[in-house]
Amino acid sequence: MRLRLVPEQTSFDFFSRWKLWLGLSAVLMLVAFGSFMVRGLSYGIDFRGGTTIRTESTTAVDIGVYRDAITPLGLGDVVISEVFDPGFRDDQHVAMVRIQAQDEQESINADTIQSVEVALQSVLPDIKFVSVESVGPKVSGELVQTAVLAVVLAIGAVLIYIWLRFEWQFALGAVVALVHDVLLTIGIFSELQIKFDLAIIAALLTIVGYSLNDTVVVFDRVRENLRKYKKMPLKDILNLSINETLSRTLMTSVTTLLALIALFVLGGDVIRGFVFAMIWGVIVGTYSSIFVASAILLYLGVKRDWSKPDNTTGNQFANVDA
Repeated sequence: MRLRLVPEQTSFDFFSRWKLWLGLSAVLMLVAFGSFMVRGLSYGIDFRGGTTIRTESTTAVDIGVYRDAITPLGLGDVVISEVFDPGFRDDQHVAMVRIQAQDEQESINADTIQSVEVALQSVLPDIKFVSVESVGPKVSGELVQTAVLAVVLAIGAVLIYIWLRFEWQFALGAVVALVHDVLLTIGIFSELQIKFDLAIIAALLTIVGYSLNDTVVVFDRVRENLRKYKKMPLKDILNLSINETLSRTLMTSVTTLLALIALFVLGGDVIRGFVFAMIWGVIVGTYSSIFVASAILLYLGVKRDWSKPDNTTGNQFANVDA
């Protein structure tokens, strides 16, 4: 017997209060944008600048030991990672210690570097500082601009893709859903002041792809049903299409969440921010595919006869019985 989260046949009415869902989403987007404008984001080293220290020792790298030694120094955001290279000797263990810029300075001063070295030598007497490099605010500012451009271009590419594959109403619904997902994710990071770095940008782009996949599955079924039921009201077609894909949507989301929750609990501090963004993105992405993208489609209306061009396509009052 196959596991099902929902019955094989469902008849939920997702659009009895579709204006309420759109209104709720609009309010959440405004709150998220307001939080971003007022509180801002807790930028990580990638966006704030800082100093990277390369260490080497004959003892295996234990990130927990490194972190416990450095934390009492109160240096703010510190990222520690082990470096692997096939060319390393068996007794050569390399780590990268990244420390955020202190008091808007270009790099941490020599005294701070010395204190970090002393702290690490207290737990690893043979540790050596191989190199010290700094990333200034200018480079960090360029990273912010590049990250924003990457997200905007991804959403723009989605707009063009959906427009070409379906119709512009579908494209607009999908893009509104993607903007909804990205904005709510940024809002939760702003409100909780979780570290925001390049890994979170990667998560945002992944969320865009995941949410788009859910939305396209629903839209594909909508297009099939529009051809099949030419006289059925658009509201009923959307309900039918979502009910037919609901089991697939929920199974995909739940199995993805199970893997992400395991990573969140067991993965450690290094990837926790990324995984949190993904968990939140899967939840809001599933919601937006059903209650945002489809509701926008219901409002705009769509072409009903796909066998021939329709000059009235795009008119929200054309051939819509909703």
